[in-house]
Amino acid sequence: MLFCKRVIRIITNSRARDSCRELFKKLEILPLYSQYIFSLSIFVIKNKHLFSTNYQILGVHTRFKTNLHLPIANFTKFQKGVYYSGIKIFNNLPHSIKDLANETKLFWNALKRVLLSNSFYNSEQWRTQEFCSGGGSTNSVEDRENRDLEAVAP
Repeated sequence: MLFCKRVIRIITNSRARDSCRELFKKLEILPLYSQYIFSLSIFVIKNKHLFSTNYQILGVHTRFKTNLHLPIANFTKFQKGVYYSGIKIFNNLPHSIKDLANETKLFWNALKRVLLSNSFYNSEQWRTQEFCSGGGSTNSVEDRENRDLEAVAP
């Protein structure tokens, strides 16, 4: 990652102490962790037949029924693998992007736009994300869950 940042600074003629977050956005380059998110999400979309939704497994309508079912995993090696990590990352995507899962090209473009506008450097930023949407509003996981609860309430 440090090498990438150094190259970005050289390309943009920036100082060594300048933040690269905005430079990545300006050059439309995904930081390493954002590339990881993108690759795993594309893997999940291209291999949908390998995954089951919570509804398919549990048969109960919940607000997370369209999320992919996360299998019970006791081994760290499995939890760090592509299958398990792909599910966790896909389930953390905004609903607006997950809804495009059947439209591969639209999904690809929407995901890339979100990742370019947010520049994630690590998994902590991804888990606690506040997605930028065109109007400057945010869409955090907690906001989505609260809206889902409000929609169900009478």
